[in-house]
Amino acid sequence: MSLLSKFEAQKRADQVKAFQDELALLESDRVLSLNNEQAQSVSAYHQNLLTQYSDDFDIDQGQREKQLSLGMRIASFLGALALAASVFFLFYQFWGKLSTTSQIVILITGSLATFVATLLVAEKEKTGYFAKLVGLVSFACFVLNISMLGQIFNITPSDNAFIVWGAFAFLLAYACDIRLLQAAGILCVIAFVSARVGTWGGMYWLSFGERPENFFPVAMLLFLFPHFVNHHRYWGFAPIYRVFGLLCLFLPVLVLSLFGRTSYLPLDTDVIEGLYQLAGFVLSAAAVWWGIRKHWKETVTTGNTFFVIYLFTKFFDWWWDIMPKYLFFFIIGLTAVLFLLIFKRLRAKGFFDFAEAKA
Repeated sequence: MSLLSKFEAQKRADQVKAFQDELALLESDRVLSLNNEQAQSVSAYHQNLLTQYSDDFDIDQGQREKQLSLGMRIASFLGALALAASVFFLFYQFWGKLSTTSQIVILITGSLATFVATLLVAEKEKTGYFAKLVGLVSFACFVLNISMLGQIFNITPSDNAFIVWGAFAFLLAYACDIRLLQAAGILCVIAFVSARVGTWGGMYWLSFGERPENFFPVAMLLFLFPHFVNHHRYWGFAPIYRVFGLLCLFLPVLVLSLFGRTSYLPLDTDVIEGLYQLAGFVLSAAAVWWGIRKHWKETVTTGNTFFVIYLFTKFFDWWWDIMPKYLFFFIIGLTAVLFLLIFKRLRAKGFFDFAEAKA
């Protein structure tokens, strides 16, 4: 049982529920009928399996439980953000009234106490909702710890702080299986790598956002990272890496396709914008194809979204000023219909089945 992840246990439970529903339909249509011994054996096996999964992973056994779990995840996320903000403003409310020694003790003690509390809560509480709350508070305390200690000892701000913050976020994320902290760690890695690339280009590290191409290296790093590191035990971690990697690719490409002057390329602005417009279509289409091939739904969704954004942006650039608005949106609608027909034809010809078979 320990070899399973929570995601695999939930998937198996959903399969059991689907099997039970289908069996009931088959019996009602008199297609298949199990004798009493077989029915009792199957029912007992499934009940024991679901009970064991519920005890080990706290899975959702029905649609109502799934709906409640979604609400709990939303409440946990909002509560975590609120508590982290509360800690932040609490520090600044009373910080100036404390001595330097008291400030140092509070910073170190707060970070250590919340870190230990996160580990204890994650061990005792199976759902992970409260671990997420305490974990984000611990991360907020750690960020304040590094920032305030830097101010107390007059340390020059540096992009190296992102590495320390990211390492702490990843430590808690992997130790307690908290995807929210994984996302926080990824954001720190994005900031560090992009800032470091910017400094290699002669920029001040805080100005790395002025050159969108600074995000391309970290985009490749994040997208490929799950390929080299096995995340079997950490459900949902690999898709988050890929989504952030694609965002670090597609968003800069979108900006550069509109504002070519922000590029490093020593070319005419119109040429740069044209190149990145073409790159946007090619890369987003490639993401859709690769996502279908690898069964990565998040990659397909992200690629589709940005392909539509690039297309609409191009239509706007071509026709918004020279075309009546009703005609502009009529063309957008016809384009959507065209894509529907293309996807329908590809599905009818088995294109997607072929892609799955090749995977």
